[in-house]
Amino acid sequence: MSRQNYLFTSESVSEGHPDKICDRISDAILDAFLTEEPNARVACETMATSGMVVVGGEVGLANQERLKDYMGRISQIARDCIKDIGYEQEQFHWNTLHVLNFLHEQSAHIAQGVDRDGAGDQGIMFGYAVNETPELMPAPIQYAHAILRRLAEARKAGEAPSLRPDAKSQLSVRYEDGKPVEVTSIVLSTQHESIDQTSDDIRAIVEPFIREVLPKSWVTPKTEWHVNPTGSFVIGGPDGDAGLTGRKIIVDTYGGAAPHGGGAFSGKDPTKVDRSAAYAARYLAKNIVAAGLAERCTLQIAYAIGVAKPLSIYADLHGTGQVSEEEVERAIGQVMDLTPRGIREHLDLNKPIYERTAAYGHFGREPDADGGFSWEKTDLVEALKKAV
Repeated sequence: MSRQNYLFTSESVSEGHPDKICDRISDAILDAFLTEEPNARVACETMATSGMVVVGGEVGLANQERLKDYMGRISQIARDCIKDIGYEQEQFHWNTLHVLNFLHEQSAHIAQGVDRDGAGDQGIMFGYAVNETPELMPAPIQYAHAILRRLAEARKAGEAPSLRPDAKSQLSVRYEDGKPVEVTSIVLSTQHESIDQTSDDIRAIVEPFIREVLPKSWVTPKTEWHVNPTGSFVIGGPDGDAGLTGRKIIVDTYGGAAPHGGGAFSGKDPTKVDRSAAYAARYLAKNIVAAGLAERCTLQIAYAIGVAKPLSIYADLHGTGQVSEEEVERAIGQVMDLTPRGIREHLDLNKPIYERTAAYGHFGREPDADGGFSWEKTDLVEALKKAV
């Protein structure tokens, strides 16, 4: 029997966090290649530091000679991302920073496995869903994201003009009988304009927006607030801390409430099962919970490089299942082709839909009309019910 009464904490980071800047640039570059060639293979990594962005990795195109035609666009893509996020600091300004591009051709030894419709790498991927929020996501990470997304909207709309792009949030949520009922502590550190602004000044700015996105009954007189607890936070972004693609993988997924396979998502095209199979696992877990087959579901899928069929599928319903785990595992194989090609076709992943995933989580989002966040649909509910 799992614990029913406990505290659980998750954190999120804003789109202006140094690592998230890098995730966004990597995914924007991926989208640029997929726009021109839907079957492009991309593994793009980005590093950001004071006054500089470095891009590297590999790209596979049908005609590799065309790669050099794209290279001149990389710098502008990076600048456009940074401009949209809002960085115009003296040491990190979208228009004056240096962009170094070291993208190169994809390894032929990696390509040969994918050419046979196999997985682009070995690995294990996890998906998770739980019925404690409407989005079937764990509450701490879902609301930690919501806080930062609302503050970014307020900053860009001029509602909070003294805020700056770099920020982190953290929520501790109390569970009673297995359900979230109260926020016991709120931690927010956000970059701001002036060194004269105190922690109390910043709290006065952000508190209304935080209360707006949290369930009203969850914030009580006992809730602890820690807003910019170290004091001033004026020096932010890559001026204060270097950033790298793929360093916020728990923020990207379930906030620590579920396992993570270890592979990052950003900058990888959907032949990489690190990304596509993790999306498929979330999609299946969410549909299992939405179908009422369980209140909570964790799925694991394993692959070998160059091999199309998954090596294993494992389901854990955490004692909440209306059917057995074995029945769920059998049903999964009936309702979805989990080969890399099957996933890409089922979820329509060969599209430029990835830049938008780089901040505020890859899961718990609304599906977009153009195919973005297709893995958040619950269109397998009836098929799963029938299969079990």
